[in-house]
Amino acid sequence: MIEPRPSISGGARLAGVIGWPISHSRSPRLHGYWLARYNLDAAYVPMEVHPDDLADALAVLPKLGFRGVNVTVPHKESAMALVDRVDDTARRIGAVNTIVIDAAGRRLGLNTDAFGFMANLRDQAPLWRPDGGPAVVVGAGGAARAVVVGLLDAGAEVRIINRTRTRADALARDLGTPHITVHDWEDRNAALRGAALVVNTTTLGMAGQPALDLDLAPLPGTAVVADIVYTPLWTPLLKAARARHLATVDGLGMLIHQARPGFAAWFGREPEVDKAVRDYLVRDLEDGG
Repeated sequence: MIEPRPSISGGARLAGVIGWPISHSRSPRLHGYWLARYNLDAAYVPMEVHPDDLADALAVLPKLGFRGVNVTVPHKESAMALVDRVDDTARRIGAVNTIVIDAAGRRLGLNTDAFGFMANLRDQAPLWRPDGGPAVVVGAGGAARAVVVGLLDAGAEVRIINRTRTRADALARDLGTPHITVHDWEDRNAALRGAALVVNTTTLGMAGQPALDLDLAPLPGTAVVADIVYTPLWTPLLKAARARHLATVDGLGMLIHQARPGFAAWFGREPEVDKAVRDYLVRDLEDGG
């Protein structure tokens, strides 16, 4: 049990998350847990910012003493043009989800989603190897871009399947590598043959959404099935994989791991990812908090 921490001082380190709307974000819960766990003199606050006000909001953060923020929908792409520097990973993904403000007030835009996905994959599926077979990524949106970049940087071959072929083609073209192939949606089940990993990056399977229509039968018995959705934690895709005795990776760990670089940069402490923080977030999700 995390004990209540003392009130913050006038010298508290400040960070937060910007979105529109923002009430859905789990980041305040996660960062708040870590701040309490390490008894840090700091605060992490949710900030609801209309898209028309994003430029003004990001400009004023250094003046208010903020060390940085997370950026969530719908601001991830827009934020790229509003920071002073963008790191290579964020540029390749085409979105910023973390901003770090240095002592001079300069804003560095990062994207930690690829890091978060890969750290979670290695944590929950330690036997997976990037050279063990192709990785099939379902989807071609912003989340898919982050997952594909992470997999490519690890050395994996990637197959992309998406309902709209043109979006998948655009993703492959933007990343400009021969290690990506695009497959038609009608051939999605055949694309699983010989794959070592399948990743759902769409909202299909999320609470209130239909399940992903994918037959896992062509997968070898050693394959790993991952879903970045975490509401519910056990999506229909993961249940189908478990029924076939395949290794599974849920989406909650990606949420946790992607928060680590920002927390460390803003608050000067590398947060632990362990059963305690995971159990806390699972309870929070179950309570609807």
